[in-house]
Amino acid sequence: MAVKLLMTWDMVPGREQEYFEFLVREFVPGMQRLGIQPTEAWYTTYGEAPQMLTGFVAEEMDTMREALDTEEWAELSNRLFEFVINFSAKVVQATGGFQM
Repeated sequence: MAVKLLMTWDMVPGREQEYFEFLVREFVPGMQRLGIQPTEAWYTTYGEAPQMLTGFVAEEMDTMREALDTEEWAELSNRLFEFVINFSAKVVQATGGFQM
């Protein structure tokens, strides 16, 4: 059964350009190397919610667990934390629609 890693965060003010470059050049390709595929990225423009909601899917829970237990994930997430605050993550059963 497919599972989804849902992550939310706010961008550190003033680091937006570096943040976007990191996501495109390092974070997303790194996640794909771990066997986790991007499914969505939502940007909040109005209201009291995290600025970003992202989703990444793995075909099964074991794949997700193994990926999130690697040194590469630790390095990717630590690098992400240079550009974001209020980070939150959870793994849920993938339903195919919008999830929070």
